[in-house]
Amino acid sequence: MSRTRVVVTGLGTTSPLGGDVETTWDGMLAGRSGVRRLEQDWVEDLAVKIGAPAAVDPTTVLDRVKARRLDRSSQLAVVAATEAWADAGLAAAQEAGDLDGDRVGVAMATGIGGVSTLLANYDTMKEKGPRRVSPLAVPMLMANGPAANISLIIGARAAVNTPISACASGNEAIAMAIDQIRLGRADVVVAGGTEAAIHPLPMAAFANMMALSKTGSADGADPTTVSRPWDTGRDGFVLGEGAGVLVLESEEHARARGARVYAEVLGAGITADSHDIAQPDPSGSGGSRAIKRALLESDVDPSVIKHVNAHATSTPQGDIAEGLMLHATLGSHVGDVVVTSTKSMTGHLLGGAGALEAVATVLALQHRIVPPTINLDDQDPQVELDIATKVRDLPVGDVAALNNSFGFGGANVAVVFATA
Repeated sequence: MSRTRVVVTGLGTTSPLGGDVETTWDGMLAGRSGVRRLEQDWVEDLAVKIGAPAAVDPTTVLDRVKARRLDRSSQLAVVAATEAWADAGLAAAQEAGDLDGDRVGVAMATGIGGVSTLLANYDTMKEKGPRRVSPLAVPMLMANGPAANISLIIGARAAVNTPISACASGNEAIAMAIDQIRLGRADVVVAGGTEAAIHPLPMAAFANMMALSKTGSADGADPTTVSRPWDTGRDGFVLGEGAGVLVLESEEHARARGARVYAEVLGAGITADSHDIAQPDPSGSGGSRAIKRALLESDVDPSVIKHVNAHATSTPQGDIAEGLMLHATLGSHVGDVVVTSTKSMTGHLLGGAGALEAVATVLALQHRIVPPTINLDDQDPQVELDIATKVRDLPVGDVAALNNSFGFGGANVAVVFATA
């Protein structure tokens, strides 16, 4: 029996590089960093004073009254989803009554959820008493808030899901969307991830567990050089915020309505390390199994993979483990693959990372160019990969690309995209 083909028909994002897809993509191609010293008053008490906040405040884009009813993670998700929905031509179809909401789903991930709302209301309760806690606190802080709010806007009445698998969450949402469509439960799924965790508590916690880079926080230091995947000087990731969204559709549904197709999403692989709550398996075996499963589900030979948007966060162990994974799964073809880490420019969006990087992967296939990895001055000799340090071309013909995500708890997700 033939398998349902799934295509990408819409893209949306708001990121540390820009408030939409065009400015974010242009920033990536230009090798521009979105990392900067944070300006909030509370940052002076922290060991880490840098981050990669969204370039455009979502409250300046959304209706002011509606924005106040949303946690920042939901605000970012709604901005990106609205762009993707319109980009796919579905906003017009919805307005014309040409879309069956029973066949529209949402899979919107987050790693942490409405942490700012939770902590702000806890502070309010301590300072002013429980009667002053917002009656909107629960719908704002709940992890499925972004997915639910998107569903309300687009009229989605199929499954509305929220995968939460730490830094692998965004890619897992895409995998979940593929399944929804192939199982016949939806024709269209808005899929992606969002995160807004630039807050003193998460930043202090990540810093204390030695996950964040402390480089660049000193007076006079250049924060734009801190996120440096695969460089011998890397010492941890930079916390970013934003959202990435893709509209996935069955090819039959997309063709029937004359939609533009960016790329095809062939399949995904999901595994767990069962090794450590925070550290990756140094052998990379769990991630290798995820990539192998993604290739198997996609019916793709490793020789067809020509590009990898790597998870590569700038952590000493994680970057090496991912290199081992790619050698184990792509074998002799690994030298023909152009690898990049857009986190060098955006920082690490946690639950939104895989989705933002999926948008970049799709655009790389569409335009056949790979954005660079910046700040790679001295490549770790333990990482034997062809890493793009400038914009690189992809070959003509049918090619495929991997988007990898790995998260705390040992979560591993790999997704395979291909030229349309």
